Amino acid sequence: MEDKKIRIEQIEKIMALPDFWQDKTTAQELIKELGELKEAVAGVGKYDKGPAIVTLFSGAGGDDSEDFSSMLFRMYEKYVSKKGWSLFILHQNENDHGGYRNITFEIDGKGAYGTLKHESGVHRLVRISPFNAKKLRHTSFSMVEVIPKFAKAGDLEIPENELSVEFMRSGGAGGQNVNKRETAVRIVHLPTKLSAHVDSERSQQQNRDKAIEILRGKLYKLREDERKIKEGVMHISKTTDIEWGNQIRSYVLHPYKMVKDHRTGFETSKIDAVLEDGDLDEFIEAEKEL
Repeated sequence: MEDKKIRIEQIEKIMALPDFWQDKTTAQELIKELGELKEAVAGVGKYDKGPAIVTLFSGAGGDDSEDFSSMLFRMYEKYVSKKGWSLFILHQNENDHGGYRNITFEIDGKGAYGTLKHESGVHRLVRISPFNAKKLRHTSFSMVEVIPKFAKAGDLEIPENELSVEFMRSGGAGGQNVNKRETAVRIVHLPTKLSAHVDSERSQQQNRDKAIEILRGKLYKLREDERKIKEGVMHISKTTDIEWGNQIRSYVLHPYKMVKDHRTGFETSKIDAVLEDGDLDEFIEAEKEL
């Protein structure tokens, strides 16, 4: 961070020189660099102002965890609506009860990624299970992954030989509709095992392009996380394991009502307002202070 501040001072001194605008190309490049440096120092990333792509993955626990993922989806859906943004589902793996094994959706709105990026992590729900006849208390986990949407392919190129591409039928549960062409696409980045699945577009090529776009976002976030860990500024635990001890936020419905963010310490007893109405502003503002 200190090297960025030094570079800002250097550029500002160059801009103060009387012949600064003699070379317009160099001047414009320096102005652009200055803006990016100032945003970096202020904690604003390159893609913070753009759209976000969010995926919810259910942890172990079957119907309960998959139901929790659907609750989180509705929470973000309400939040997006309040912000005046738009939400578009790219892929969903739904169970028979309306829960999600996983679901990926795009959020389009000014500053969507910058606003929601700290939602990434394991979320935990404690409640009386609606799927258990004995009405026992149950803990469910769902992982939220938030990545930026890449507008330009040149931002992060992925060599074709690093990709495994699989096509399948789009359609209902399990893709059983034999009348539909194989337009759904699943792409795996072989070196990292990161994957993207898209079936929202009409053509195979459109789904492939969207899946590549998602993979770029996943790779960007992976590299950012690795950089932050190296610099010692990583403030969220790595969330490869959707299990106890890794959660960033807990939603407790029984024996009391509370939502608590374990990173910031912010909590509220208004759990219905959070889960049902998408009242996330206070949590997100607290996260920005991290």
